[in-house]
Amino acid sequence: MRPQKAQKIDLNGEYPCPCRRRGRLIPIALTDAFGCNRCQQIFVVNESGDTIEQISTHYSYKPAWRWTGKQWYRTYSNWKAHYLLIAVVMILVPLVIWLPLALHSPGSNIIIWALVAVLLAMLPALMVWLAYRR
Repeated sequence: MRPQKAQKIDLNGEYPCPCRRRGRLIPIALTDAFGCNRCQQIFVVNESGDTIEQISTHYSYKPAWRWTGKQWYRTYSNWKAHYLLIAVVMILVPLVIWLPLALHSPGSNIIIWALVAVLLAMLPALMVWLAYRR
């Protein structure tokens, strides 16, 4: 099911916290921001008024959500659209370098070298997946 169209966020309204189910986003006076009464996170409304960004975060990127009138949906930045391409490149580059070296090495078993190459290619892909699985 596709998410509904984003709605404008009322700066005077209260919303459920996108991080935790029980928290409530309460407007912070004289700002375009909301604070959660449960997790103590601060969220800023963007210029278009339909998404919020978490500003007090330890991530290298700012998580953002858009409001549909009933619930929050996570929005992703442009670099995440290229995540599959990055993962494929991280797998193929070691294979392209390692496999020819393994094929030209004298007296070695090609199956063992191929397995080592696949395992080495999976390591960076696993690291990227673990880092960005949220």
